[in-house]
Amino acid sequence: MQTLKMALKSIKVNKIRSFLTMLGIIIGVASVIVMVAIGQGSTKEVQDQIGSLGTNVLTVSVTGSDVTFKEEDAEQIQDIDGIEEIAPTVSGRVTVKSGRNNVQVSMTGTTSSYLDVRDLQLQSGRFIADLDSDNHSKIAVLGSDTAQTLFGLGDPVGEHVKINGTSYKVVGVLKSVGSSLGTSGDSTIIVPLSIGQRLTSTTNIGTTYVKIEDEDMTDFISSRIERTMYTIIGEADSYSVSSPKDLMETASSVNKTMTLLLGGSAAISLIVGGIGIMNIMLVSVSERTKEIGIRKAIGAKRGNILLQFLIESIVLSSFGGIIGVGIGLISAQIFTLASGTAIMYSIPTILLSFVFSLLVGVLFGVFPANKASKLDPIQALRYE
Repeated sequence: MQTLKMALKSIKVNKIRSFLTMLGIIIGVASVIVMVAIGQGSTKEVQDQIGSLGTNVLTVSVTGSDVTFKEEDAEQIQDIDGIEEIAPTVSGRVTVKSGRNNVQVSMTGTTSSYLDVRDLQLQSGRFIADLDSDNHSKIAVLGSDTAQTLFGLGDPVGEHVKINGTSYKVVGVLKSVGSSLGTSGDSTIIVPLSIGQRLTSTTNIGTTYVKIEDEDMTDFISSRIERTMYTIIGEADSYSVSSPKDLMETASSVNKTMTLLLGGSAAISLIVGGIGIMNIMLVSVSERTKEIGIRKAIGAKRGNILLQFLIESIVLSSFGGIIGVGIGLISAQIFTLASGTAIMYSIPTILLSFVFSLLVGVLFGVFPANKASKLDPIQALRYE
């Protein structure tokens, strides 16, 4: 207890030096907490965005440029047991104009099932019907951003827009779905599949969304779809079947690697802080050589001297760790308020950072403490 009191008294005497000694630990711990919080927050945000696409929806993409895959081919997927419905699509970029307002947006040509498969909702009007595609009806459903850009706060239903110079009647407006994976889902226009094929000058289906009845059957149905696609196309490299689970695992793996890199880089400053503690403690041993000699002369044992300097080192690193944790939590909160980026605190990381700061204090405090404990009392008393 007496040794602890003496160690604390020594730290209080040199407050500024003690704070500067702790600064490396403070910055290190705070950096680790902030970096990991940002990394894990980013991972969760990406997973939420992927999850919003529908956890029971598979995406079948045709990637081969010389592959023929038409609507009747896509309908073969519908015959697989366990599939609720499918939505074949073609897509491209088009220019949409209304009066003096015009905007370039993504165009999707699809069927009536697209609304349910992609879990979309109407803000006003109606969605595309199968009859619209059969009759090649020149109608369109606008995304919320597209509607606002072209018509402001007015209701576009019943109005006409020009897509690549041709007039189309607006029959509905979708509710906002926000952004997903960096792409706005509201800056879009949806037309019947036959019209979409005409606008893109192709009859090939690029992407087919497949809604399955039981989410637990995802892997099984995915393999069934792959076999069906191989039967139709014959080239395994010309198509892909992906699920939100696959995307989540890939995104999570990438983000975890980035989080480890960021956290590891920040942890280096903890090592630098430990070196700072060792340097200051060595200076302290030199400055207090005579004090050490007096203590040894009146009966202090080597273990007492070693313990005192080791306690000083541990107290400095632990205080630095506590302050660093506080600053890290506050800094992460300020970052998310300023940038709007999601963060996610990791209790294990916070505890590990603090424990690591203690270990740094012990490891880098041992050498100065050992040097102090080995001083010859007679030589120490003569030291000026």
